[in-house]
Amino acid sequence: MKTWLSCKDSVIRLTLHVQPGAKKTDLAGEHGGALKLRLAAPPVEGKANAMLLAWLAERFEVPKRDVVLLSGDKSRHKIVEIKLGLDEAAVLARLGL
Repeated sequence: MKTWLSCKDSVIRLTLHVQPGAKKTDLAGEHGGALKLRLAAPPVEGKANAMLLAWLAERFEVPKRDVVLLSGDKSRHKIVEIKLGLDEAAVLARLGL
């Protein structure tokens, strides 16, 4: 079981370490108990957070309203909740891990 992933009651919770300002948006493996994600958006005026939520919505094929930033608005360490009933194996497959 991944420490950065929780699947319970049709909700997925991800603990992320986000690196804004990267050349492209992509997963970068695990980092300190979190899933590391590089974002091709600057960390200004909420642009990185907006890109993060849009990228996750696209990856999990859900509407953007089903992806919620629970904590970490101004931090690299973020917790995101996705309303989608998948088990851990299915989540890892969608993430390409």
